[in-house]
Amino acid sequence: MRDRKLVALLALLLVAGCVPQQQYNQEVQQVQHLTYMDNTYKQLNQNLQAEVSADQVEVKQLQNRLQVTMVNAILFPEGGWELSENGKRELNKIVPTLQGVAGKQIVIEGYTDNEVVLEPLKSRFPNNWYLSAARAISVVSYLEEQGLDPNGLSAVAFGKYHPVASNDSPSGRAQNRRINIVIQDQTP
Repeated sequence: MRDRKLVALLALLLVAGCVPQQQYNQEVQQVQHLTYMDNTYKQLNQNLQAEVSADQVEVKQLQNRLQVTMVNAILFPEGGWELSENGKRELNKIVPTLQGVAGKQIVIEGYTDNEVVLEPLKSRFPNNWYLSAARAISVVSYLEEQGLDPNGLSAVAFGKYHPVASNDSPSGRAQNRRINIVIQDQTP
C-alpha cells in the first residue's frame, strides 16, 4: 500500500511539473533563437572589431533583432550613393555571417543628415529620401551579388528623419549619415 501511495505521489509530481508540448516547443524555439542571435552578434562584433573600436560601426543586439550601424564614410565616397571599394571590403567582412542567416529578413536602412542635396546630385536625388534610398539599394544590390538570397533582403529609406545626433555640428551630421543592417524575423 505504501509503495502505491509513493508511486501515485511521484506521478502527481511529474504531471504537475510538466508543461504542454506546444508550450515546451515554443520555449525550446525561443532558447534556440536567442542562442542563434547571440552567436551571430558575437561573430559580427569579431569580424568588425577594428571598425567598432574606431566608432565607425556599432553592433547592437535588440529584443528580437540585431542591428549593425555603419557610418556612410566607410561605405560611400563623400556625397555618393554607390559603394566605394573600401565599402565593399567592409561589407565583405560580414557577408559570410549574413549568408549564414537562415529564416531571417535582412533589412538595409538608409539615413542622411538634414543638409539639402546639392548639385550635381540634386538633379538625380531631389531630396534626402531619394539619396538614402539609393544608398540602401546600393548595399542590397551588393549583398545580392555576393550570393545572399534576394527574397530575404529589403531596402528602406528614412532620409533625414530619425537622427541619432544633432545636425548642428559636422560630427553629428556624420553620425546621422548611416546605413543600418537589421537582421530580424521574417514578416508573414
